[in-house]
Amino acid sequence: MHLVSVMRRCVWAVLLWPNLLTSSVPLDCRQEQGGVSRCSSISQEKLLDRVIQHAELIYRVSEESCSLYEETFIPLPLQFQRNQAGYSCRTLPIPSSRSEVQQISDKWLLHSVLMLVQSWLEPLVYLQTSLDRYDAAPEVIINKTKWVSEKLISLEQGVVVLIKEMLDEGLLNLNHSEEALFQYDVQPEMVESVMKDYTLLSCFKKDAHKMEAFLKLLKCRQTEIYNCS
Repeated sequence: MHLVSVMRRCVWAVLLWPNLLTSSVPLDCRQEQGGVSRCSSISQEKLLDRVIQHAELIYRVSEESCSLYEETFIPLPLQFQRNQAGYSCRTLPIPSSRSEVQQISDKWLLHSVLMLVQSWLEPLVYLQTSLDRYDAAPEVIINKTKWVSEKLISLEQGVVVLIKEMLDEGLLNLNHSEEALFQYDVQPEMVESVMKDYTLLSCFKKDAHKMEAFLKLLKCRQTEIYNCS
């Protein structure tokens, strides 16, 4: 029954995958000749909307990938072992109270999103390499991981342009964080590799959710329609 359930999820994921790609909003902020961003002709409001939609898609796909990976590779005993063995995420400290949320600045929100994005670029490349070594990795997981990795680069570009336009700051160098939030080995043993990759996916899902939440809080502050606390 477990195998049948996994196969059904894979079939549905493959069927829905083209719809996900076609429904995504393009976000291409690469630099053209002369150093002009392709997003320069887009209003700040629309650019923020596109960045938010991009973050929403990334989080949704990361959630689907994590669930599918868990059903495919992580039986209940290993899930319990993971919880007991101390596999945990290094996380960005976030405001935990209403007053702290009110005190954080737009600059903090944007720079935190950028830091989270950049901290995951290399780990996701590692994850692609690791999944390619699996004998039974569903292709949909591999494809989703590659898709997220590519879209994360686009999200990085969009956030950099937002920082320039909203904070009136110069374009930042797109250097990746020297100390990623998730630490990973190059070639661990297979069982440990499966657990580390599962932890990586779980940690990325949590950080992708933070990226989405920070950007939506920023949008809320711009529109002043909702209670942003």
